[in-house]
Amino acid sequence: MEYGICNLAIVPLRAEPSDRSEQVSQVLFGEAFEIIEWKEKWVKITTATDNYTGWIDRLQFTMLGHMAYKRLLQTPAPLTFKPVTQAWKILDNSIIYLPAGSSLAFLEGTTSYIGNQKFEIIGEIGENDYITNIAKSYLNAPYLWGGRTHFGIDCSGFTQIVFKLMRINLRRDASLQAEDGMLVNSLAKAKLGDLAFFGAEENRITHVGILLNNGQIIHASGKVKIDTIDNEGIYSEELKRYTHKLRVIKRYY
Repeated sequence: MEYGICNLAIVPLRAEPSDRSEQVSQVLFGEAFEIIEWKEKWVKITTATDNYTGWIDRLQFTMLGHMAYKRLLQTPAPLTFKPVTQAWKILDNSIIYLPAGSSLAFLEGTTSYIGNQKFEIIGEIGENDYITNIAKSYLNAPYLWGGRTHFGIDCSGFTQIVFKLMRINLRRDASLQAEDGMLVNSLAKAKLGDLAFFGAEENRITHVGILLNNGQIIHASGKVKIDTIDNEGIYSEELKRYTHKLRVIKRYY
């Protein structure tokens, strides 16, 4: 088995080996993966933390040894928390702008070692924060299918990255996240940080958001925003109608 690690700020993970293919997710700086298949311009990978499979460009990562890969799995790297953290790439004296949730792999002091490259982190790295503060930092981030950053994010990318910053690993898609966690029997029993899942059809989950309390939810729909929620679902004040039908609530911590 071969392994790689992202040495760029954000790399599109695509459904097929083509620049025109759908972006199904993103790989952030310092995130590692297994390499499944090589093509002339593309590599098929499975990400380490959420076992998500897709294709990335061969020029958008660097190789990682087996022992280094195992070390990352056993000892998770420190994370960036600010919407943008600057990293000085010493090799070519350039700056990379890292999104929140980047993994500072093999960090020694303020230097992250990615493959044979060194990145000096500029400014404070940050630390864990309350889920409310983390989630609200994404307010007004535009909706982007497959996105995982403040500059474009989808509903399950939003829940996944917020929980990553709390050191809780979620799977990538809403339907997969809904399979995990502990069932909360009713909205009345829900608490801050529970995930609410939605779908037009009872057995098909298509949307997810983070409950702030029994009557408010923060989620990515058009943009990251706070809407009201009741037993029927999400009510949009902007659209003056219900937009998502509530199906299940889950708790992860």
